[in-house]
Amino acid sequence: MLKDKALEYFKNGYSCSESVIQACIDEGICPAELLPCATTFSAGMSSGCLCGTVSAAQLVLGYVYGRNNKYNNEVFAREKAAELVEKFRKQNKVTCCRILSAGYVGSAKKEHCAKFVCDTCTILEDLIKVKV
Repeated sequence: MLKDKALEYFKNGYSCSESVIQACIDEGICPAELLPCATTFSAGMSSGCLCGTVSAAQLVLGYVYGRNNKYNNEVFAREKAAELVEKFRKQNKVTCCRILSAGYVGSAKKEHCAKFVCDTCTILEDLIKVKV
């Protein structure tokens, strides 16, 4: 499953956003060129706002469904993006990294955020109907 691969990367030094992207690369969902793009998404894009896992999943959805790909349907891509946020928010109440990780530091934060890596990958897998 996508979440298992992402969790393994997360536990082995990848950031939350990089973990999501690397698991998707491994499964052939997106190209390796997207990995460096995800590096700056962790820690709420360094502002604490949007959870890095959500932003990475948005990148994947844009790649899969967005402009100039086999679907070439930016409206559909935005609908999928909104669905991702809605499902994540339903499970975790918010999408804000600062709120999701409040009170956690160091290894405790890493352990806490592993849930968001798993949640996001499960949602993403459903949205793109990947059988991994």
